[in-house]
Amino acid sequence: MKIAIIKIGNSKGIRLSKMLLAKYQIEDEVELIMEEAAILIKPIAKPRQDWDKAFAKMRKSADDNLLIESVLSPDDWE
Repeated sequence: MKIAIIKIGNSKGIRLSKMLLAKYQIEDEVELIMEEAAILIKPIAKPRQDWDKAFAKMRKSADDNLLIESVLSPDDWE
């Protein structure tokens, strides 16, 4: 895919289409990886995104039990 380089103030940049932004879930920032013969533009991962929805789904299906017993007894809380 060819993309034109455009003038932005004293700098130059590229425009990414709405389709590319949506497909790769790019919002405000990207990571640039500079290799010897290429520049890779990579979306920044949000590893905890949508955890609230996953937790709600687990609660709804009663799948939110502890996998290991607590290491603290109730007496340790005081």
